[in-house]
Amino acid sequence: MQDAITSILNKYDLTGKYLDNIAINELKLYFMTALSRIKITEAINSRASKIVREAAARLYEEQPELLRPGGNSYTTRRYAACLRDIEYYLRYASYSLIAGNPNILNERVLDGLRDTYNSLGVPIGPTIRSIKLLEETVQNQVFLDDSNDQKIVSEPFQYMINSLSEQDI
Repeated sequence: MQDAITSILNKYDLTGKYLDNIAINELKLYFMTALSRIKITEAINSRASKIVREAAARLYEEQPELLRPGGNSYTTRRYAACLRDIEYYLRYASYSLIAGNPNILNERVLDGLRDTYNSLGVPIGPTIRSIKLLEETVQNQVFLDDSNDQKIVSEPFQYMINSLSEQDI
């Protein structure tokens, strides 16, 4: 897993260049937002179960057909698997948030999702909606100091949404 610092340093190391002003500014931005990232991640971690419950409740309120016979969350086992997946999205979003680099999401979540969901027949629409609901729930439950904090929170969720929206799962 690469954080923002490692990602920047590796890029310059591979090309054999010294850090330029662009790299220095990227590092400064990461360090300037580090305390906010830590506070936000700590708040997410302390409220994780509540965030997942609220996002899931909103998803099933909007799409009750998921809980009916034939729905993808019908049966206790499938419902529990859905809640587990929602929790995974939140956890990996928090990893990405603290690392300041959404690329971890490719490695840990998005790369294998296509095959897994295809084999299980899981529709992508409700998955994307659950990720959006997680983002909204975090925005509502975690005290954010300013719009920059909102951007920090949105980045990993939007990255997952955009990546999944581009895939034909």
